Formats: sequence, C-alpha cells, structure tokens
Amino acid sequence: MNSESDIPPGSVLYLSHGGGPLPLLGDKGHQNMINFLREITPTLGKPSAILVISAHWEENQPTITSGASPALIYDYYGFPEESYAFEYPAPGAPELAHKVFSLLGSADIEAKLDGQRGFDHGLFVPLKIMYPDANIPCVQLSLVKSLQLEVHIRMGKALAGLREDNVLVIGSGFSFHNLMAFFAPSTKETQSMNESFEQWLIDTCSKHSVLNNAA
Repeated sequence: MNSESDIPPGSVLYLSHGGGPLPLLGDKGHQNMINFLREITPTLGKPSAILVISAHWEENQPTITSGASPALIYDYYGFPEESYAFEYPAPGAPELAHKVFSLLGSADIEAKLDGQRGFDHGLFVPLKIMYPDANIPCVQLSLVKSLQLEVHIRMGKALAGLREDNVLVIGSGFSFHNLMAFFAPSTKETQSMNESFEQWLIDTCSKHSVLNNAA
C-alpha cells in the first residue's frame, strides 16, 4: 500500500470467542475457531483501531470505554490459574471513544463514556489470537441491557461511518448461550431445533425486509 487511498475500508465481523479462556489454553475443541481467526486476520489489512461489542457487557444505555490504558477483566471462573494472568496491553483509544459517543448522540441515542472499565474476555481472547502484538488501539462498546433489536440496529447505522476511518468493528460472542442445552446430548429433535434457529438467525440478520421493519 502506497497511500492513504489504498487503505481498505474497515471491516465488520461477528465471531465467536469460544468458551471463556479455552482458546488461549490450547483447548483442542477450539482449534477450528483459532485457525479461522488466524486465517482471516491477514485479509483485513491493518486497522487504525478496533471497536469491540462484547456479549459480556450490558448496560442500561450504550457505554464506551474511554480510558487510555484499560486493564483486563477476567470475567470467567473455574479455570486454571494461568487463565488469570493473561496479558493484552493494547492501548485504549479515547479519541475514537469520543467519536463513537458523538455519532450515537447525533442519532439521538443517549450514551455515556466510562474511563475506568477495562477490556473483558470478549475482546482480549480473540484479539490475542488475531493481533498478538497488542499494538492496535481498542475500544469496547456495551450492549443495551434491554437487548431490543431496534435499538441495536439504530446503533449500528449510527456507527457505520467508522468503516471509512479504517476501524475494524467486531461483534464478539455466541449467537446461543443456553449452556444446559449446549451440552445436552445431540438428538434428531435438538438437531432440528438448531437448524431452525440457525435459519431464523440468518433471516433476521440478512433480509432487508426484516431489518427495515425493525428500524
């Protein structure tokens, strides 16, 4: 790349970060996920910053990390001691945080900045695999606790312009988090339910008629 005009626009990804810290502990069941994250990263170019929306952070209103050097939040339990010593010293991006705040405000979405909150494992687990040098500034944005579809679609539209600034936007989390069902034995009935849910999710996220009605 020879000039700023050669820089590709920022990408938007939705990905699974696996079960707690297991991808970072070498869990064999996560190898396909690890391989995917490593293989897709070179296709994205080097983003100017990364905005992560983690499934593990919900607030009453959209909240944005605005600290310059966020610590890590080990928001899981019952794992080996080394799971609580991982480091990912990526810098924060206060300027980007304020831009996210401004863009949401311009769309009449009341948000707030949080200069104290750190990065949870929805950020540091996948990024430690994708960008192990931890040299790209990062910001986290919370979900809204109501989980209303309309609110989050409005948020996405308000932030779409960040791609022109070469910001990589990542939605990090499972699309399914009923752990009792997740570990239940596989049967024809559960397989049918899984396939129905998958089709519903694809339709909800990709059909313009659904998205337009929700907005």
